Amino acid sequence: MKIQPLADRVVVKVMEAKEVTKGGIVLPDTAKEKPQEAEVVATGKGKVSDEGKTIPPEVKIGDKILFGKYTGTEITVDGKEYLILKEDDILGIVK
Repeated sequence: MKIQPLADRVVVKVMEAKEVTKGGIVLPDTAKEKPQEAEVVATGKGKVSDEGKTIPPEVKIGDKILFGKYTGTEITVDGKEYLILKEDDILGIVK
């Protein structure tokens, strides 16, 4: 099954939470923070301006992005978890 987001929506696959800190401490599942980094897997056609023109999204498939901690809608498709975000919720692209 494929997902085609509408308008300025973006579908992302969230990166796994880190299991070991930089100091080498292994974290249990209950102590892991929700990751804020993801990879873009699908984009909508873009936002429609007041003049009726479509503004394409700045992100593209394959981009690694940062997003706000409590944004988006979690979905599960074919046993895989994804997050649907508005493009405005994306904080930046990781280069």
